[in-house]
Amino acid sequence: MRIVVLDGYTLNPGDNPWDALARCGELVVYDRTPPAQVIERAAGAEIVLTNKTVLNADAIGALPQLRFIAVLATGYNVVDVSAARQRGIRVSNVPEYGTTAVAQHTFALLLELCHRIGNHARAVRAGDWSRAPDFSFWHAPPLELAGLTFGIVGFGRIGRRVAALAHAFDMRVIASVRRHTGAPPYEGFAWRSLEQLFDEADVVSLHCPLTADNARFVDAAMLARMKPTALLLNTARGGLIDEAALAAALAAGRLAGAGLDVLSSEPPRPDNPLLSAPNCLITPHLAWASLSARRALMAATVRNVEAFLAGKPIHVVNA
Repeated sequence: MRIVVLDGYTLNPGDNPWDALARCGELVVYDRTPPAQVIERAAGAEIVLTNKTVLNADAIGALPQLRFIAVLATGYNVVDVSAARQRGIRVSNVPEYGTTAVAQHTFALLLELCHRIGNHARAVRAGDWSRAPDFSFWHAPPLELAGLTFGIVGFGRIGRRVAALAHAFDMRVIASVRRHTGAPPYEGFAWRSLEQLFDEADVVSLHCPLTADNARFVDAAMLARMKPTALLLNTARGGLIDEAALAAALAAGRLAGAGLDVLSSEPPRPDNPLLSAPNCLITPHLAWASLSARRALMAATVRNVEAFLAGKPIHVVNA
């Protein structure tokens, strides 16, 4: 059984070995695979693993021995699942591995926007405090979260964990989903339509998958619904936001700030307008990448492969 990993570096940059997967078959791991080399490198493989390397219909059609695709992530939009289904190729993802890590990073972005810890720490090192005439100074006053409304778009595992953190900060939590599931037990929670959520929330946090239906749904019209004092967070997928519209809203002061761990193109192009937008924190898609989360992702991927080899595939997204 030949197993090929097309882009393994982010999962294992040297601290998260492939040993358990290697016991499943003849394993070949590439740190990164350019689009032009996908077919060449995956040739002859019955199992292919990918994180962000695209497996489109042409690539899937050119790999006659391929039987199983394991996505090293929760989102699987990099795989043409319809083309795989037509070929009888199962595609599995890892539905849960980074819940805690992503929720923590979401609040790291929020707290940095509220307190500007990095900016103030750099100001102290630059001597601003030493030169200050008072015992205390700030470039911008801190923002207290208690009593504010935290709006969550998407209420799966990560959204619910983020909601619990918001509740712990004494924030009122509202959420928007297509189908209401069990409401959390804490007081004050409420379901809202998407439009109502953007109208009411002091903080909007995106935790939904990217689909053809919601691509760039955070557009100029949706941003215009937000309070000028509101903050936007995105640790889901960059394609959910119209980046030019967000940059324009920030530049015009129609939005107080944004904290993003994802962009529409990664790495970003140098001309991405958000790179120079005011009050916009951007981290390089690392919310998921704690060692604990990556170990969980590795273990879950091995279980996906083992289940497929046993004839009982799990976490199949194109059954």
